[in-house]
Amino acid sequence: MTATCSRRGVTWHRPLMVFVWAMAGLAVVCAVGIVADGRVLTGAPIWLKPFKFAVSLALYGVTLAWMLSLLRWRSRIAEWATTVIMAMAVVEMVVIVGQVLRGTTSHYNVTSPLNAVLWMLMGTAIMVLFGAHLVLSVAVLRQPIADRAGRYAIRLGLGLALLGMLVAIPMVLPGQAPGVEGIAGAHSVGVADGGAGLPLVGWSSTGGDLRIGHFVGLHAMQVLPVLAILLGRYGGDRLGGRTRARLLVVAGTAYGGLTVLLTWQALRGQPLLRPDALTLGVAAALLVATVTAAGLVLASGRKPEVALAA
Repeated sequence: MTATCSRRGVTWHRPLMVFVWAMAGLAVVCAVGIVADGRVLTGAPIWLKPFKFAVSLALYGVTLAWMLSLLRWRSRIAEWATTVIMAMAVVEMVVIVGQVLRGTTSHYNVTSPLNAVLWMLMGTAIMVLFGAHLVLSVAVLRQPIADRAGRYAIRLGLGLALLGMLVAIPMVLPGQAPGVEGIAGAHSVGVADGGAGLPLVGWSSTGGDLRIGHFVGLHAMQVLPVLAILLGRYGGDRLGGRTRARLLVVAGTAYGGLTVLLTWQALRGQPLLRPDALTLGVAAALLVATVTAAGLVLASGRKPEVALAA
């Protein structure tokens, strides 16, 4: 099977790129639906959820395609894992869009046998996607990628995306069921889903929201590689490869800490913009530890240059 195609010397995963374009097209359709369809579901335009999922999956897909293009050797395991990821994402989107067309919710909906089966199908697809992402991450770990900083950025990004998936588990635990018949979970803590939320993202502004840590963790795949690119472009003359790699480790550790912190804050029923003193204290400690570690890395990276100058 030929699973890749070449353009300007870069190898891309063909099925994945087809998926990316399909999600981009679906995002446009959903955007039109948000404007043209006045229906509201759980406090938001009915087409908003598939729009956000389509955008997120398109970004996820193009990031994976870019990462695969950096592999020095072709990896059939990585290609097959990516194809499985794509297939499971398609299953999830078919259910989400199908439920919108039926005028009902997709997540946590067990109000009828059909809705329960669809929700179970989504859950199974997500678990398979998680396993395929894990296999892909291991396959990438086994190959040299770019320079050292880029290698750390990609590997940490893939690993933190797994963390982002894991922190979504509390949404479906029995304790998150809102006590409403036919509803098997919730993303809000301390308040009902569909209440007042932040603009655009819709995260609860009156209670905790488990989607925040989930979102932040998943997008480590983009944030850390962008940071590596910026360090190489603007700090490459002053920072060696080892120093930039160590800075990426510090950033990745801090990013993981932030993901856990945001999830912990949500589990305690706190809105993102109204943290209590304990949350602020932990956030301050994380910031101080990150700045201190980055400072130590920078100081140690300058030592050989100082010695040489002397």
